[in-house]
Amino acid sequence: MAEEVRYHMLRPSQIIARRKACPVAYIPIGTIEWHGHHNPTGADTLQAEGLAEMCAEKLGGLVFPSLYYGESRSEALMEAVSRDRELIAREMELPWDNFSVARQPFSPTEQVTNYHKLLLHILTEAETLGFKVGVLVAGHYPLIDHCRSVVLRFNQREFSKYDGMLAWACVDYLLVADKYEVAGDHAGGWETSHVMALHPETVDLSTLPPKGGKLIGAGGAMEPQDSNAQFGRETLEAAADIACKEVEHRLEHPEMYRKHGLSLSEGLWKKGASGFKGAFEGRK
Repeated sequence: MAEEVRYHMLRPSQIIARRKACPVAYIPIGTIEWHGHHNPTGADTLQAEGLAEMCAEKLGGLVFPSLYYGESRSEALMEAVSRDRELIAREMELPWDNFSVARQPFSPTEQVTNYHKLLLHILTEAETLGFKVGVLVAGHYPLIDHCRSVVLRFNQREFSKYDGMLAWACVDYLLVADKYEVAGDHAGGWETSHVMALHPETVDLSTLPPKGGKLIGAGGAMEPQDSNAQFGRETLEAAADIACKEVEHRLEHPEMYRKHGLSLSEGLWKKGASGFKGAFEGRK
């Protein structure tokens, strides 16, 4: 059995030992959203959680409780804006106007602002608990843009520039898009394979039509009918390997990411420390 890496499942002495060995906090975030008849509605967050735990097992660090809530319910949500939104509502036996802007307590802009504040609050909580690098691991793809916005704001603080925790954000498919042509989809073969690898009991491929049949709120370059746990494990492991390199480099060379305009830089680990001398000379 793998060593426990979830922060909320450990006693203080266990937390301290893992934090001292590798002061990294992984924060999985996602949503509750339609992912076809064949997947659980928590698929996004489950994938983020799985990737975060893989990273913690490979490199070290601790995984915070997953965040399923708080994102915009009016934008970038299958039930609200997809072309299949009315079909999804019908399949869930719900009126579609449940997801209309008029039913929300906040405007779309307010929802985004509130979510950004929540993520900032969570990153600060991780910082107060003694971590040196905080990683927002997005499962719902649209959230990566919100995460990056928050990372920039967090890293721009005066405290962050010198002593604070360094924040970063990632999403699985972008880490390996150069390795897999089918990287990234919505409830297609990519995501479904991930969920099969992590929580096989939650996936039922028998609910899918034959290939070529109508799919509601699902699709991608890889047909969901071709999903398999082996491929899901392979691609998650590949994404975790890249994420660990990014995190490890931030731990070892935080000064490189505190420079103006470099907070979101990725791939610096590929060049080695000697490759940056010219790039950083003269920067304040």
